Amino acid sequence: MPRPREDAALRRARALLRRAPLIDGHNDLAWTIREDPKAPRNVEAYDLRRRARGHTDLARLRAGGVGGQFWSVYIPGDIPAEGYARVQLEQIDLARRVIARYPRDLELALSAADVIRAMRRGRVASLLGLEGGHAIENSLGALRAYYDLGVRYMTLTHDVTHAWADAANDVRRHGGLTRFGREVIREMNRLGMLVDLAHVSPEVMADALDVSAAPVIFSHSSCRALTDVPRNVPDAVLRRLRANGGVVMLTFVAPFVSAEAARVYLARKTEMKKLTEGIADRSERKRIERQYRAQHPLPTATLGQVADHVEHARELAGVDHIGLGGDYDGNEDWPVGLEDVSTYPRLFAELIRRGWRERGLAKLAQGNLLRAFRRAEAVARRLRASRPPSLATLADLDR
Repeated sequence: MPRPREDAALRRARALLRRAPLIDGHNDLAWTIREDPKAPRNVEAYDLRRRARGHTDLARLRAGGVGGQFWSVYIPGDIPAEGYARVQLEQIDLARRVIARYPRDLELALSAADVIRAMRRGRVASLLGLEGGHAIENSLGALRAYYDLGVRYMTLTHDVTHAWADAANDVRRHGGLTRFGREVIREMNRLGMLVDLAHVSPEVMADALDVSAAPVIFSHSSCRALTDVPRNVPDAVLRRLRANGGVVMLTFVAPFVSAEAARVYLARKTEMKKLTEGIADRSERKRIERQYRAQHPLPTATLGQVADHVEHARELAGVDHIGLGGDYDGNEDWPVGLEDVSTYPRLFAELIRRGWRERGLAKLAQGNLLRAFRRAEAVARRLRASRPPSLATLADLDR
């Protein structure tokens, strides 16, 4: 069957992404491999040279114009019995094994310069992003160790409020960052690790912007003014990105971009919480949630709604402070037309139809993230020259 003809906008989008390949802020492939029902944790069995069961494989990355990817090394916030550090180290190991398995296609990147070199060699520059500050177990030494293993951003929380920061989707215990949480930001600045504010409460967003000497990012968030869910970014915070130099990387998750999908999503989430209350076994809770989601699908979201979020963020934060973080392999509900990593050109084509020029599109694709990353590295060089690693502890600062 012949492929459908592409219009001029889509052809232009593909050409643009060949010249300025996309750097995406968040992909959960590592957790998908860990949880794979056929061969969990088996990097060899989950063969990216073939059509993968999830949203990501090598052919689809190429088709999507992806030249750089932050691979999330996410771990849940509700596994204290297993030990956060152990599972976090396993996920870093898993992600690095994936990168090493495909040396012609993927290349580990530890700096902005590494990203550029990898893309020039035709490889997907592969960076690691730690999702959830619970993983450091209140230890700045652990934070430094994760940096040494290749982690180049840390999302301050996932969906669980922990000892020093409030999550958007959990109780607000601290009213933002604690004193130790602020020290975490300062140590991340000293290391050159990007501060990621996806998943955190608005108060944490504001506190981090007050403290951080380097640009912050939102690795996978959208605009709260358009879709009122706790995970999205309020307008007041978007406006502050100009002064900070940070980047909001708009995500594609359906309930974060569609108000109607969000309404059903929040109701569904409340009901699933009731259904799983008192069930200690995490795998059983997840099974019940999957079944309930299948029985209660979300209303359809559209590619145009994602473009609306991109344009809203451009209006408030500015064209120099936007990027993309699809969150593929981390969710199940996608807008029509954006179902996997091959589909990024469709969004760029929609923005071209709306009158976007190539310079702004290139910033969205890669330029803004690279500029923020370089600035974070420059701040780290200055701070490392002026002060040693922090020895502060939670007990010292949050008595």
